[in-house]
Amino acid sequence: MRSNQPTGGTAAGAALTASVERARPLVRRQAHSGWSPVDWAELWHYRELLVFYAQRDLKVRYKQTFLGVLWALLQPVLTMVMFSIFFGRLAGVPSNGIPYPVFALCALLPWQLFAYALTQSSNCLVQDAGVLTKVYFPRLVLPLASVMAGLADFAIAFAVLIVVMLAYGIVPGAAIVVLPAFTMLTILSALAVGIGLSAVNVQYRDVRYAIPFLTQLWLFATPVAYPSSIVPAGWLHLYALNPMVCVVDGFRWALLGQTAPSLTTIAMSSASAVVLLTVSTFYFSRSARQFADII
Repeated sequence: MRSNQPTGGTAAGAALTASVERARPLVRRQAHSGWSPVDWAELWHYRELLVFYAQRDLKVRYKQTFLGVLWALLQPVLTMVMFSIFFGRLAGVPSNGIPYPVFALCALLPWQLFAYALTQSSNCLVQDAGVLTKVYFPRLVLPLASVMAGLADFAIAFAVLIVVMLAYGIVPGAAIVVLPAFTMLTILSALAVGIGLSAVNVQYRDVRYAIPFLTQLWLFATPVAYPSSIVPAGWLHLYALNPMVCVVDGFRWALLGQTAPSLTTIAMSSASAVVLLTVSTFYFSRSARQFADII
């Protein structure tokens, strides 16, 4: 029998209900057919619930784990070690004059934020099915909270990257000031795909099986383990449609002094992320009123 209790137990469920009740608008909105644009004022009204969900995701992720938040350090570091052995040493993949461990870790930092945000936002509606059928709140709160939780791990991993860079004698230059812009593009790219897949996942549960495969393919289509300079010139425009290409090249430019992404790459990657986000939000808005009935 399906339980209508929110994820996280009775205490968390009670806290969630209280948070929703405090944020509930006085006027009930009627769902209508067609596309309903995102109500940013309503999302801001439910900001307390957004913070609650982000905190809950962090607590649930590390609850009853032996290493706790150390996993935020171990995942990028161990992946860096494996990439350095297999791609850097055995395969001899070039790293543009940068020590391969730093070269790989600099790309793994935004990539793991993207992969985590994409995976969590795609599954968030199904994971919180009990809440969706019990109370009303803007459904976009769930994927947005998933991204916020991923930013905490990103901050920890970023500190590790700085330590590794300094250990190799690499000091970031003035270009580091643009790093927040590339971080924002990472978040937009993850939401652009995750929001749409979360809506599809409500009706077709195949999505949760496809996401790991999609993420793995996307990893190899992104210059994480290799420099984008090895991509043939004729493929560059198509390659730039992957917004994570601009993100990874941007991180390496801002932190390691590598060649900056071209204006064409920045424009195409940004436009790709915006178009995907617009389409995903459109589909999500059309489907949101049916989530409680289908899920």
